[in-house]
Amino acid sequence: MADAPVTTRRHLRHELLRWALLGVAVVVLVVFLLAQRQSVDVSYGRSPAATARIDEGSAGELSDASVPSVAEMTALVAADPVVRLPGSTARWNEQRVREAAGDRPVRILVAPPGLDKAERDRVRKVENATIRVIGTEVSGGIYQAVADTLPGWRAQFATADVTNLLVALLAGLRDAPDPPEHDELRWRTPTDRELAAVAADLRATGLHLAAGATLTDVPGDAARNAFGDGARYVAFPAQPFGEPVPRYGPALAELFPGTPIVVMYGLWIEYHGPAADDFAELAGASFYAQFGARLSRYDYPQGTVLAAWLNRVTDLRYSGLFDRPLPYRPIDPLRVALPALPWVFAGCVATFLILSVRSLRRPDGVGVRRGDPGRGGTPARLAGLTALAVEMSLLTDARSDPALTRGIVKLQAARAALDEELPGPHVRTLLDEAADELDDAARTLGVASYRPDLYLRGRLS
Repeated sequence: MADAPVTTRRHLRHELLRWALLGVAVVVLVVFLLAQRQSVDVSYGRSPAATARIDEGSAGELSDASVPSVAEMTALVAADPVVRLPGSTARWNEQRVREAAGDRPVRILVAPPGLDKAERDRVRKVENATIRVIGTEVSGGIYQAVADTLPGWRAQFATADVTNLLVALLAGLRDAPDPPEHDELRWRTPTDRELAAVAADLRATGLHLAAGATLTDVPGDAARNAFGDGARYVAFPAQPFGEPVPRYGPALAELFPGTPIVVMYGLWIEYHGPAADDFAELAGASFYAQFGARLSRYDYPQGTVLAAWLNRVTDLRYSGLFDRPLPYRPIDPLRVALPALPWVFAGCVATFLILSVRSLRRPDGVGVRRGDPGRGGTPARLAGLTALAVEMSLLTDARSDPALTRGIVKLQAARAALDEELPGPHVRTLLDEAADELDDAARTLGVASYRPDLYLRGRLS
């Protein structure tokens, strides 16, 4: 009797170890199966660029400008074919617009950018205006003209030139074919004095702010994410319409080789430097295609536009498309451990089943009650099915693992019911269910000898 407490403690440790191994196996199986459901990620890493929704008026895009009442604007348009409200910025090539209009009388109402929704609605209600221009957004009738090329966006946002948009809209109103787009912006080489002044600021602080630019500083987090190795920034106000624009980008790229150069003319952003041939075009086209409509009607400060453009650059860098240093990607412990998880699962299950078999064969009174009437064949069947599960666990794959796992759970339930002396029919039902699951796993594996009926018949013979 003195050995009874020792035997009981040993049995408890034995049972705790068995169930701990089963718990580890279940956790490993769940983690592994969830990992199989992960979608393919084609990016180098998850971009930290800000993508939060910005409500109207929260980004400084609304100006102090206002417009008269609908009746007042209607009277103005009736008196003059071209009405420019105070604060208007849009300009165009008058000769090209006249040629596009032909003999059709055209009346144009030009409003300033940065109007809120109510003021924009008042402008759109002026019915005698053939064309309405809000900022550089051009609409008329049921049509709205939008730029879709880099030269078109560049002229629109660098010099507020809407010539191409007006010509395209007039062609739509006349049901005429789409006219060819002209590059209205002309470049010139900056003088040595102009270039020296910009380069001096870039060497000193990495930033040059021309008179009239609304940019006050480079957005820190966005700049670090986009160009972790550093970049130099130049900001100019919107350029005068019709005058050649000094092209600083190529000249600065020669003075600072291997360094990203970002130049702003109004709301137009240019990139020069490493991988500029492909990167600049993709960054510009994707950015202005998405945000061109908002930039055309609002009065965004340059800092807000630059931050959004830098976030787009960050997204492109994280895509790994260009030969640029890629951001650091931390090691994913799950992906590193994933190949070992099936082996950990198999080891835990095998050890659990071996310990279960040893429990069934215990000679003392702690295990199966061999003399229990009506249960003479139940312990033997439980032992046989457990041995079958042990053998199958070494061969199962992703298709057969679920059935094997369910069979093991049923075997454990039968083992617990037998130990607790539950009614015999209940134990046999659990064994029948376990045999069905193991039979399903054997058929999935395609090994006929592992089907429970054949396996137990061979074992007993």
